Amino acid sequence: MAVPRSRWQLLPTEAINPASLNIDKLDAGGIVDLMLAEDRRMLAAVHKERDRIALGADMCSKALRKGGRLVFVGAGTSGRLGVVESAEMPPTFGTNPLLVQGIMAGGKNAILRAKEGSEDNYEEGARAITRLDPTKKDVVIGVSASGMTPFVRGALTSARKAGSRVVFVTCDPRNELQAFVDLTIAPAVGPEIIAGSTRLKAGTATKLVLNMLTTSAMILIGKTYGNLMVDVNALGSEKLRDRARRIVHIVTDLDYDEAEKLLKKAKWNVKVAIVMQKTGLTLAKSIARLRKSDDLIREAIGEDIEPRLKALIAGVL
Repeated sequence: MAVPRSRWQLLPTEAINPASLNIDKLDAGGIVDLMLAEDRRMLAAVHKERDRIALGADMCSKALRKGGRLVFVGAGTSGRLGVVESAEMPPTFGTNPLLVQGIMAGGKNAILRAKEGSEDNYEEGARAITRLDPTKKDVVIGVSASGMTPFVRGALTSARKAGSRVVFVTCDPRNELQAFVDLTIAPAVGPEIIAGSTRLKAGTATKLVLNMLTTSAMILIGKTYGNLMVDVNALGSEKLRDRARRIVHIVTDLDYDEAEKLLKKAKWNVKVAIVMQKTGLTLAKSIARLRKSDDLIREAIGEDIEPRLKALIAGVL
């Protein structure tokens, strides 16, 4: 059989998976079993990248501490995953929407509907990053399952020229961009059950990696107290306001009504409310105490929440 000339044929993301050759003969249960088996292999591949993911998380947290931004760049599934990460940061961690951003090949319209061809535009990728005026403080995270996406490569080249730190998340460990970027995270997930459909194992692996990068970075800069979401945007919805009340109740032992009164005094800032209650300081002085403590509640009030949370789970409180 003649081998077709193709730039993509040797990519692991385009390979034919020997485990799924008969997938169109299976019933629904058989397809699900096959997908679960492949996802177990995917998790093992992500686990092998543990040290690189941790290094990336440290890089991101240090950038945020210095006033830098995190910018995700991708196309298709990879781009949408970056947009999801950036969109979830403000409600979860109370960040400015400009702090973590997602750039999608094809623009906002491509988020909801595939816009084929936009991923091939190297120059537009470069322009998309340039429009954000990147600096040495920023970390730009390129996401491309195949490692070939021209839009992402253009964006990373532009970011590198601006002096930004560059992280590359791909599912091709052999990708030659490793010599160009500061860090490559490359879980070798292997071929998809449907050849080339990287919304499957590659997409799931990418989602896991991006979750770990952003969540770890946010925890490292003080966005949680224990595992409590103390920088939640409490004004976002009634669900989030309820979460804020519950967190204040857990930490301070105030009942819900008193917790709400305290939160109103603290302008619905959960961290400030906790510091006010624990220290007896005013709003202004509590804010200053947090600033002096690098925004870490544990440092600001001198208490460890872990024993209280353990007692709560055990039903002692």
